[in-house]
Amino acid sequence: MSRSNFVANLFFVVAASTTPLCAQIPPKLQSSPQDVTVSPTPPAKPSDVVSPEAILAAAYEVISGPAMQKRDWDRFNSLFYLGARLVRTAPKKEGGFSATAITPQGYVDHASLYFEKNGFFEREIARHTERWGNILQAFSTYESRHDAKDALPFARGINSFQLFFDGNRWWILTIFWQEETAQNPLPAEFLPASH
Repeated sequence: MSRSNFVANLFFVVAASTTPLCAQIPPKLQSSPQDVTVSPTPPAKPSDVVSPEAILAAAYEVISGPAMQKRDWDRFNSLFYLGARLVRTAPKKEGGFSATAITPQGYVDHASLYFEKNGFFEREIARHTERWGNILQAFSTYESRHDAKDALPFARGINSFQLFFDGNRWWILTIFWQEETAQNPLPAEFLPASH
C-alpha cells in the first residue's frame, strides 16, 4: 500500500468514524477552543525537544517500525503543542487538491491499526529551514519504505513542519505534507546533492 493510499484510508476511517473530530468540521462550524476537551500532553524526553533537529528526528523515529511493533504514542504526543494538527494535501478525483486536517491523537487512534499489519519506515533525506525569533519553518523531504532495508522508497514528498520554541523547549504546531507524483516531481533544490 502506498503512503498516499495509507493516508487516504486513514483519513477515510477518521471521516467515517462516529466520533466527531474538530478537523473534519468546516472551519465556520467548528466549536470554539473552550468547547473542545483535550488530554494533557505527556512529558517529553528532554533530548527530543532540545532543538529543531532533535524534534524532527524524534517525529520520524517514533512513527517508524516493523509491522506489529507498538509505537511509543506517548512520545509522539509529547512532541505536539496544544491544538496542533497534521494536514494531508492530496489530489481530488474531480481535479484540484484538498487539505485534510487531523489531531495528533486522531492520527494515533487510526494509524495504530495500520501499523499492526504493515511495516512503515520514514526518513528525512533533505531539509530547508527558515527561523525568526521563536518560530521555525522546515521543509523536510522524506522517503517512505515498508522495510528499512528496502532499496527504493514506495513514496517521497515534503513534510512541512511548523515549530515553536517557548523558551524552554521546541514544539510541533503543524506537519503539513504533500506526496510526490509523476505530474509534480520533487525539484532538485529539495533533494540531497547525491540524488
